Amino acid sequence: MASAAEQMAANISWGALGKATELRQRIVFTLGLLIVYRLGTYIPVPGIDGQELRAFFENASAGIGGILNMFTGGAISRMGIFALGIMPYISASIIVQLLTAMVPQLEQLKKEGEQGRKKINQYTRYGTVFLATFQAYGLAVSLEAGDLAVDPGWYFRAATVVTLVGGTMFLMWLGEQITARGVGNGISLIIFVGIIAEVPAALAQFLSQGRSGSISPAVIIGVILMVLVVIAFVVFMERALRKIHIQYPRRQVGMKTYDGGSSHLPIKVNPAGVIPAIFASSLLLLPTTISTFSGSQTGPVMATILAYFGPGQPLYLAFFTGMIVFFTFFYTFNVSFKTDDVADNLRKQNGFVPGIRPGKKTEEYLDYVVTRILVLGSGYLALVCLLPEIIRSQFAIPFYFGGTSVLIVVSVTMDTIQQVQSHLLAHQYEGLIEKSQLRGKRRGKTGKKAPARR
Repeated sequence: MASAAEQMAANISWGALGKATELRQRIVFTLGLLIVYRLGTYIPVPGIDGQELRAFFENASAGIGGILNMFTGGAISRMGIFALGIMPYISASIIVQLLTAMVPQLEQLKKEGEQGRKKINQYTRYGTVFLATFQAYGLAVSLEAGDLAVDPGWYFRAATVVTLVGGTMFLMWLGEQITARGVGNGISLIIFVGIIAEVPAALAQFLSQGRSGSISPAVIIGVILMVLVVIAFVVFMERALRKIHIQYPRRQVGMKTYDGGSSHLPIKVNPAGVIPAIFASSLLLLPTTISTFSGSQTGPVMATILAYFGPGQPLYLAFFTGMIVFFTFFYTFNVSFKTDDVADNLRKQNGFVPGIRPGKKTEEYLDYVVTRILVLGSGYLALVCLLPEIIRSQFAIPFYFGGTSVLIVVSVTMDTIQQVQSHLLAHQYEGLIEKSQLRGKRRGKTGKKAPARR
């Protein structure tokens, strides 16, 4: 027998979307900010030689420059004001979350509720400014070394740093506004839109390589099938759940005794979502962003890093796998599914796992279950991200058909659709409550007796 929520979810249609005024406003607000982001990728940084930049990226698009271009939505190939993208903010978030898990003062600050969360967000913004300034200055020096600046000098460096840092901070603000007043996770949606916007051009280039004969038709068909299989696999794994049975005891309210109920605690196979892939990619891009534009001026240390950590190289794949596994466990236990908080909430609600004592024993049991699930979840993420990367590096396939980009697109799409459905369900519940209140008022009016005459 379907529950009331499931029945209401089945009745969601375009008509219900048309009646949900607040949801429509949220969707329009989100689309408006994403359009602003896309327009910003076409506004160039002052003092850049456009012809030299295009010629450079025609040669660098097959290497690490292609990855940078994918995560910045094409802004770095045009050297737009959003050329650094949202990656400095993601890198700062990684550092702050690692410090929160290791520094007792920050951990205590995290437990202080809303005020503590605001303080941690403030530290994250400071870290974003520092990282963005460091990367922007390195990028300006690299542009000068690669002869891509029209008038090199300190004025060009200062203008580049101010423009790029301002663009990153504006992107961070856009992401926060989308999360608070729009639909979906703002940071993930910015990366998602950047990838989707460049897919048509990458697909046209890929098909043109097939027409020119540089790629065989069999490889083209195989890549399309691989992408479809990866999408189906990601959808299946993202919807996979491990349900833990929760029992509630009998309770007595006044003279009535209510039977104990039961429910399930759902645990996703991948509770961290797309965050581990984004974090791992940002760490791989951090040391190479500066060296991308320096060309022949790259030092021996950076040249060695680029040689061994290039896409498809064994060290690149090993580091990528290790970071995905690490961030899957770290983000799950510290952010998305904190077992101590879940066990404490169950104890406060008088719920318990059959055969497991509430409190510490429940927390240990949840740790055991989640750890076993994450072994499968982290393996799934690593497989999805690495297998297409290996195939892509062997056949010169565009980065947009890699596992990371497919995972981001599919996961963000599913998460956004789920949030839209949640808003529609909330709107339907509000409509039912208003109707019941109106009926109650009408009954009160019709059932009201006239005052008795004396």
